[in-house]
Formats: sequence, structure tokens, C-alpha cells
Amino acid sequence: MAERHIISDESVLHFGGHMKLRFNEQRQKWVIQAPEKVFEPDETAVEILKMLDGKITVGGIVDTLAIKFNAPRNVIGKDVTEMLQGLSDKGVIVA
Repeated sequence: MAERHIISDESVLHFGGHMKLRFNEQRQKWVIQAPEKVFEPDETAVEILKMLDGKITVGGIVDTLAIKFNAPRNVIGKDVTEMLQGLSDKGVIVA
């Protein structure tokens, strides 16, 4: 079993292996395509996932969203970190 990566503000993430964020025309929604699996993130998750470029830190994503949605950074940070941690634990995203 792989060691669990704990997501923090300093984490720089990207999609793992053969995972890809794509807009599915047939479903008219964003999906994460994986070998033999499809994940259907909600609209909020898609906002975050579009920023995963292997360069921006989680803290940078949180800062961007806090400004965009005029929301408290600590609230946004908790939600973003929890969502990304769940995807990291499933191997969808990696550091």
C-alpha cells in the first residue's frame, strides 16, 4: 500500500497516472476519466480541479478562490483541503 500524502497549503498537485479532467459532451458535465472509472465532480470541485497544473500550491488555489468568492480563507481552505485529500487518497491526484 502506498504511503498517504497529507495535503497542505504547500502541496503542489496534478492528476495521477491516466487521470484526466474532461468535459463530457454526452453527459454535458465535467468528469474525471480514469481507466475503467469515471468520477463526476460537482461544480465546486471542478473550479478547484481546473487549477491543478502541477505548479500552483494548494495555498495559491485557496487564495484565488477566497478572492473570487469573497469568502473567508480559513473556510475555503478547510473545504478545499478536505476535497483534495479525498481525491489524493483515491489516487486521482498526486503531489
